[in-house]
Amino acid sequence: MSDDRSSDPEDCPMIAVRDLVVSRGGERVLDGVSLSVDRGELVGLVGPNGAGKTTLVAAVNGTLTPEAGTVELDGTDRSTLSQREVARLVATVPQESNTAFEFSVEAVVEMGRTAYVSRFGTTTEADRAAVERAMDRAGVTAFADRPVTTLSGGERQRVLFARALAGETPGLLLDEPTASLDINHQLRTLELVREVVDDGKAALAAIHDLNLAARVCDRLVLLAGGRIRATGTPREVLGDDALADAFGVRTAVNDDPAVGSPMVTALRDDES
Repeated sequence: MSDDRSSDPEDCPMIAVRDLVVSRGGERVLDGVSLSVDRGELVGLVGPNGAGKTTLVAAVNGTLTPEAGTVELDGTDRSTLSQREVARLVATVPQESNTAFEFSVEAVVEMGRTAYVSRFGTTTEADRAAVERAMDRAGVTAFADRPVTTLSGGERQRVLFARALAGETPGLLLDEPTASLDINHQLRTLELVREVVDDGKAALAAIHDLNLAARVCDRLVLLAGGRIRATGTPREVLGDDALADAFGVRTAVNDDPAVGSPMVTALRDDES
């Protein structure tokens, strides 16, 4: 009997996590986490520092191996896939780049094609075209020849995003991509993510700013203490009592007067 999910991958989530358990130093960082991300969907991971957001991203892309549970990419158990096969399904945009060498912007973006380059390291016309499309989409073509070490934080983040796009993967993972950026570059980065998701990619993004997450994400997943405390639309999650419990502060949710998305405000004890 054939497997319907594998015969028609459009019927299964691009990313599916089931009962994931990860421990570090004898402490459970993720405890029975399950979630899914469909094509054309941007799911935001939110929660306090130490909630397990970065660990979850690492477990999905294979940087670390969970002690229990499964991760499926496009309907296939990730543990059965080679590193190259995983890299053709999901690309990761890290929080920041540790690149200390003076690679050019174009050279860094070309690294996103590693999963397609032959054993002899030769690139094809298709590789070069993918790199050009990615640089254009991320808005980094104008400084393609500059060393990445000379760029601002916002520019470097766009280069990392272009590198992920160059792989032309159906899935994207983003680990706090706006954490060290000013408000202009935060918004621009997440708008870029939103654009490629609207084109059909699936994206799972750890985002520290609740209001930015609510503005761009289709769904939010609230992590705290290694467990999912709430999941749903931004309005549902921001209005859930679990949010206040997770962050240890009372909150109020209103509509942003400029864009209409839900906006959360932390309240002092003497505020109502």
